[in-house]
Amino acid sequence: MENIFHEEDLGNSSFLITGGAGFIGSHIAEYLLKNNAGKVRVLDNMANGLETNLDILKTYSSFEFIEGDIRNIDTCRKACEGIHYVSHQAALGSVPRSIKEPFSTNDVNVGGFVNILMAAVENNIKQFVYASSSSVYGDELTLPKREDKTGNCLSPYAVSKMADELYAAVFAKVYNIPVIGFRYFNIFGPRQDPDGPYAAVIPLFVKAIMNKTPAFINGDGEQTRDFTFVENAVQINIKGMLTTNDEAKNKVYNVAIGENYSINYLYNFIKEYLKIEVDAIHREPREGDVRNSLADISLAKTLLGYAPTTKFDGGLIKTIEFFKKLYSDKKSQA
Repeated sequence: MENIFHEEDLGNSSFLITGGAGFIGSHIAEYLLKNNAGKVRVLDNMANGLETNLDILKTYSSFEFIEGDIRNIDTCRKACEGIHYVSHQAALGSVPRSIKEPFSTNDVNVGGFVNILMAAVENNIKQFVYASSSSVYGDELTLPKREDKTGNCLSPYAVSKMADELYAAVFAKVYNIPVIGFRYFNIFGPRQDPDGPYAAVIPLFVKAIMNKTPAFINGDGEQTRDFTFVENAVQINIKGMLTTNDEAKNKVYNVAIGENYSINYLYNFIKEYLKIEVDAIHREPREGDVRNSLADISLAKTLLGYAPTTKFDGGLIKTIEFFKKLYSDKKSQA
């Protein structure tokens, strides 16, 4: 990532990234380290984090790692000591997993969130930003999605993220901590977990097509998503942590491109780019999924100066190349 999203000297500032060994968190941590932040501490229990992501971060002298769980309040307190800014990315993601595991989804995403918020309050954090989700729009059908109009949640995951937004608003009022939330719309990019039962769709498609094995598409594939390259999520986290605009604080923002594409389009793009012909297999629609997703990003543009730097096609090519190399390297080592 070459783009710069800050103007300040970061040398005297310390940052905590929860879930920093994971997909989005490691990109945020790497940006800060590359740009000479004074201290970048990562808290991760390694349930979803990857050692390969930590290996990238460990090459910087200002990196610190705490292996621990946000469900433990003492761990959260320790992680927040001496920190100026918090970017909270740790969570149990995935709509299907939340339907299977509502208890653990709630424990991590709600209980853990309250822990890290409270620890931030106790340590007088300057600014706290956190990952919410476009899933909070639920059955609200209006497109594009605007922050002030949500519907009924369709999964325990969506409920957990809605609860986070409610807690954030209350903490901002009661404890006077500046809090900013980000409703991520289908963030994708290098380092997304390609394995496991809840692997992301783009690495799964690349893997299936490269191996000439069928990929599965839920439903007819005409459902649409506002696919958002990870660099744009990094940008909003940096701008959110460092903003001096009081009007921008204590709000939630859509983080997206403002364009949507169907799953069929996505699959065909990857297939054509890789020049490998293999048809997808359509199966039953997935429970808890929304049909169409498209964000209005004008609020983030106006108040945080958010301006997506990488659009869908450009980000998708970078992502395909990353996983193409990953899978090729794995094959050659086998």
